[in-house]
Formats: sequence, C-alpha cells, structure tokens
Amino acid sequence: MTAPVTPLRAVRGLFGPRRGRHTLPVERFAALRLPVGDDGVVAGGDADGQPVVLGLFGPAALDVVLVGGVWTAQVLALRAVGAGARVAVETARPQAWAALARSVGGDPSPMTVYGVGRVAPQGASVSAPVLVVRDCGVRPPRGRPAAGPWQSVLTLLPFPGPAAPRLVERAGLVGVQRVAPDEAAVLGRALRLPDGTARALPRLGEDMVLWCAPGHHALVAVRPTDIETGLLGEPRRLD
Repeated sequence: MTAPVTPLRAVRGLFGPRRGRHTLPVERFAALRLPVGDDGVVAGGDADGQPVVLGLFGPAALDVVLVGGVWTAQVLALRAVGAGARVAVETARPQAWAALARSVGGDPSPMTVYGVGRVAPQGASVSAPVLVVRDCGVRPPRGRPAAGPWQSVLTLLPFPGPAAPRLVERAGLVGVQRVAPDEAAVLGRALRLPDGTARALPRLGEDMVLWCAPGHHALVAVRPTDIETGLLGEPRRLD
C-alpha cells in the first residue's frame, strides 16, 4: 500500500538528475509511484534549515486556508508565479494587491486582481496551473471560485472568525501565523494539534507559519528573498 500524498513536503536538497541503479526488482513494482506534475511552491525553511514545499498544484482539487497576514499571502503568490503558475486575486482591498500585480509584469500579466465575486474562469490546466487567492476578510462570501484540477484556492483569514471552523475542516492544507491564546485553543482543537504546539502559536515570529496537512505539521520560517523584501517590505503578521 502506498502512503497518501500530502500537499506539505519537506525537501532534502534540490531535485535534479538521478544517477546510479536503473533496474527495479519485479516485487517492487507495486510500490512504484510516478509523481506527474508534482510542482510545488517553497514555503520557507524548517527548523533544520531545509526547504519546505507546498504541493499546491495537481489533478486533485486543493483548498488552502491561511490564518495570517497579507504579507505572507503575497509572498506565496509571488512564489507561485515564480513556479510557473498564474495567480488570480479576489479581494475587497484591491489597493493592497494592485502594485504587486503591476510589479510582476508580463503580457498578459500572470497576476490579475478582481473584486469580490468577480473572478473570471481561469482555464487551469496541467501546463497552466492557477492559484486563486481569496482576500475577502474574516467572512468570505460563500459564492466563491472553486478548487479543481490544477487550480487551488487559498483563503486568507486575518484571524479565525466564525467561518474558520468550516473552512479549516474542508481544507487540505492550513497555515497558521501568530494568533491570540483563545484563538490558538480553537485552532488547536480543529487541527488536532499537540497541546504544546497549540500553546506556541501566540508566540510565533513575524515570518513564522505552522503549516498543517492531514497527519503532518511543520513550523516554517518564510525567509523572504531580497527581491521579495524590496517589493513587500519586512515580514509582518499584522496588516
């Protein structure tokens, strides 16, 4: 039986040409898996300094929830563009995203900003994956762009409001930045976090995110590049 694929992966080193053995015993064929299109977005580094990759794009629909700040969502959007994806931003505060979309450039631009409820069909495909970022406040409307093959939806919540339990339960990947102690307790129960991990959430640094997938979680430092800092400023949890 093969292990389930998780959208949260710790990567040891860089992918590249593999050398060495080119044969496989017959009895091992049942365990062989070929990850087609398993492209990811680097979320940052773990406690050992190794990169952590979010597998945002694939043939299965993926809903992502980020309880955190717009700075972190924008870093992920930039990195998704860098990984070859298009980004559609649905937002009630277009002024927070317009300058970033212009800075990305391109014709047509790989990042487009829409008003709430106005996201056009994106036509995602294996060769043109899409990340839809929903920055619609603590109560995002239910009429929303749907995740689908090669199109993931990231919902940004500034803090865990009334809609958070429903969104977290449905999500395949959840990121949590610094929250208040009572909010940490609510999220800890919803995500089935160890008590110590939940209690640490109110003390996270400005660029720290706890990423959680079913059966796995990792504390990640975003580690912005010089270009990202130049465009977005220093890491900040609050907008």
